[in-house]
Amino acid sequence: MDIFDKVANNMGALGQFAEAGHGYYFFPKLEGEISNRMKFRGRDMLVWSLNNYLGLANHPEVRKADADAAAKYGMASPMGARMMSGQTIYHEQLERELADFEHKEAAYLLNFGYMGMVSIIDSMIDRHDVVVYDSDAHACILDGLRMHIGKRFVYPHNNMEKFEQQLKHAKKVTEQSGGGILVITEGVYGMAGDCGNLRGILQFKDQYGFRLLIDDAHGFGTMGRTGAGTSEDQDVMDQVDVYFGTFAKAMAGIGAFVASEKRIIKSLAYNMRSQIYAKSLPMPMVIGSLKRIELIRNHPEIKDKLWIIANALQNGLKAKGFDLGRTQSPVTPVYFKGGVGEATQIVADLRENYAIFCSVVVYPVVPKGVIMLRLIPTAAHTLEDVEYTVNSFSEVKQKLDEGKFSTGGVPLLGEAF
Repeated sequence: MDIFDKVANNMGALGQFAEAGHGYYFFPKLEGEISNRMKFRGRDMLVWSLNNYLGLANHPEVRKADADAAAKYGMASPMGARMMSGQTIYHEQLERELADFEHKEAAYLLNFGYMGMVSIIDSMIDRHDVVVYDSDAHACILDGLRMHIGKRFVYPHNNMEKFEQQLKHAKKVTEQSGGGILVITEGVYGMAGDCGNLRGILQFKDQYGFRLLIDDAHGFGTMGRTGAGTSEDQDVMDQVDVYFGTFAKAMAGIGAFVASEKRIIKSLAYNMRSQIYAKSLPMPMVIGSLKRIELIRNHPEIKDKLWIIANALQNGLKAKGFDLGRTQSPVTPVYFKGGVGEATQIVADLRENYAIFCSVVVYPVVPKGVIMLRLIPTAAHTLEDVEYTVNSFSEVKQKLDEGKFSTGGVPLLGEAF
């Protein structure tokens, strides 16, 4: 077989709809300034699909810091990987500030969150060690675990009874192998919006002697009194052994970081392959992130505005009878019953008739017969945006309940790939 034929024919669960949906449902192009309102196919849209939680993407101080750094250093500086020629005082300054913010001894910058998490897992464990992880873990965690040649045990999402059962299995293995146990959970789960049960997990820590790694991509900057994340929100910062956060959500940037004890960060810096063999974060990204963390620390009103919008949106939808699942964060999933055909027509109706742009999630991400529209409130949204959206969703739901959306194929709103 020609491998090209195999690849081209293996489109997967979502790719089977590529011809009809490309450019509309998949790989849509939003244009204009990053904000609550942007253009889609030339039309103004109220946008609920950007992870710009704190509205920093177009904050004037952020834009100025980014622009000034780009003008001074260009996008190429520093040239090379951190270990060889890409180290700067600004990278180190940002690491110190992030470590201080997370109440950890040290931190290390990562070029991208996804690759960074893969390398963290790969660097921390060997074949003697055992990983116990939540079933709803993000793809970056699962891909990191694919590289692990030792044992791993998964427990149903936030099920503490099953979690302890898996810890018992892990303990038996490590007693024979001489290895350790690493527990991995997320702070905020980015699809459902609920939080990892950190307190529940940590009640077993002394008994089973594990270390805890949390992926807090959606919690960093949004959760907790100061925005330090889900561990701060659950008052367990000092018990989380390794904290991982990204700049792609609340920070509206590129990159990520890992924070822990100095000895652990030093080991990771010398062993994370995705960082050792990759170019250092460009200077504008680093200096821009320094401005972002300054704003998060010194202007709590920005996070407060996010929560005003998030609470108004979620309470408004609940009052209209919508199912938001188990969310405990700004992430706002709205669940409907139906298949792919109905999902695409709901989305088309919202975009074409109400000028509302949000992301749709269908099987296999959610079970068959379930449609999820994920809304991401931000500090850039207004209460008027919330009111309009709640009313529009109510009208769309009524159409769905009345059977006005076809259960057939995907409407041909895409463009040729």
